[in-house]
Amino acid sequence: MASVDVGVALLGYGTVGASVNRLLVESADEIERATGHRLRIVRALVRDADKERSFAAADGVLTTDFAAVRDDPSIRVVAEVMGGLDPAGGYVRELLRAGKSVVTANKQLVAREGADLFAIASEAGVQLRFEASVCAAIPVVKVLRESLVVTNVHRVLGIVNGTTNFILSRMEQGGSYAEALAEAQQLGYAEADPTDDVNGADAAAKMAILATVAFGSRVALSDVDMRGITEIEPAHVVAAADLGMVVRLVGIASLLDGKVDVRVQPAFVERSHPLAAVDGAFNAVMLQGDAIREITLEGPGAGGIETASAVVADLVSVVGTAGTGFLQNDACWRELDKLPDGEWRSPFYVHLDVVDRPGVLAHAASRFAAHEVSIAQLVQRVEDGQAALELVLHTAPLGAVKAALVEIAALPEVLGPPFVAPVLSERPL
Repeated sequence: MASVDVGVALLGYGTVGASVNRLLVESADEIERATGHRLRIVRALVRDADKERSFAAADGVLTTDFAAVRDDPSIRVVAEVMGGLDPAGGYVRELLRAGKSVVTANKQLVAREGADLFAIASEAGVQLRFEASVCAAIPVVKVLRESLVVTNVHRVLGIVNGTTNFILSRMEQGGSYAEALAEAQQLGYAEADPTDDVNGADAAAKMAILATVAFGSRVALSDVDMRGITEIEPAHVVAAADLGMVVRLVGIASLLDGKVDVRVQPAFVERSHPLAAVDGAFNAVMLQGDAIREITLEGPGAGGIETASAVVADLVSVVGTAGTGFLQNDACWRELDKLPDGEWRSPFYVHLDVVDRPGVLAHAASRFAAHEVSIAQLVQRVEDGQAALELVLHTAPLGAVKAALVEIAALPEVLGPPFVAPVLSERPL
């Protein structure tokens, strides 16, 4: 059977764009044997066509004119790898309306504007794919949408930001948050401005996307309860180790009684839990459902070639399913309510700094008991007339825990605000 030549364009030709082109050139024969299509980059939109690139584009490919991409009839699919909301969002809309399928690695665009983009794609009869927007080389979106389409996934746990995972892993070896961040920047794991990573915004966008796909209901970025790692201190990491745990920034998406809860926050993870072993800049996603019990996908979650591999996989999927309607539609098929924040249940870790005097622990325990929250484990450290209480609470509603902590924080013997984090355990707590 004769090969079909498929024109592909790129929006952006930086690290990821150049890597996409390189993979398509170097793997052209393998792709053709598998699909009967030969994918070829014919245009790449850039700001500066004269800038030196890590993998040079063919003559005439680079352009500063978006219309050259939009209006070229030989281009069937476009990969958006420029990032940001503007002008990327406008470009993607124009391309979809022009009848071109789009593959994007832009997590913020999908999380914030996915509903509108999918509506436009559906009306135009083209595809919008976004595997690379979540965990780079880990094919979690494909697994959710294809392999697990009827498994009723009800929980997604994810370490989906390599920068924060590297920082927290490094803190386990000693040193402060600031020192670990500086090392991450030096090694290229963190940007010069790491704000979106360390405050949880990057992970929150990814979890909004994963929850949307997993539960079939739109989860907006604003629906995600987000908390980063900037308040994590060496004392928290040491306390976790003493309790047989590690600290990780974890995304938790839950479907409970027909209601959705999605949150990103530091969690204390028991060493027996699969996510505890995810070290350095790696990512991992655990999927839990009725028919599968539990599946864990792990791998590199960032990097030019890793992200490019997911982009190429989506490009191949687009040309392989063109005209079939398969996965052409939005993943959302229902509207589910958000679970009230106070009803979310988990075991929790609590750190309290208190004056070292008799009765302090009893006072704190009585406040928890008044809200029907019980203590599963306690470690106490005393130094210079001050005590640190490390508590692990049995599973309880977040609202009850917060109410108890408000009362505890008001006690005269409590020094400073309590620190609280969910606990991930393989066993009931």
